Amino acid sequence: MSTSLQVGISHISELTVEKGHTASSYGSGLLEVYATPSMIALMENAAMMAVQHCLPAGHGTVGIEISVKHIKATPIGERVKSEAILTAIDERKLTFSLKAWDEQGEIGHGTHIRFIIDNERFMKKVKGLG
Repeated sequence: MSTSLQVGISHISELTVEKGHTASSYGSGLLEVYATPSMIALMENAAMMAVQHCLPAGHGTVGIEISVKHIKATPIGERVKSEAILTAIDERKLTFSLKAWDEQGEIGHGTHIRFIIDNERFMKKVKGLG
């Protein structure tokens, strides 16, 4: 597979925390603070976006492993950002370093692994057609 992937490429995804991003909305907690599942989704989005433009047409990535620490609560209304940096490439396996922060400082960090896939072939397998 010919790609322009290089260790070190990165992307920052961001959002403003709304009620739908909170632990009480996700069901992962009872409080209206930024939920860990929402932070993980933002981190995965940053990783996906870091490499998507480097892949051949019809290809994408899927997350297969993530390990994160959510170290600080963030209230509704604050801006949250997450950066994913590609740290290793092993054929189709991509490893990322992750960090997230709000207006007060770091809120989380971790690592994430994604695999490059052929979108059409992947969906055929999911639907039991391939």
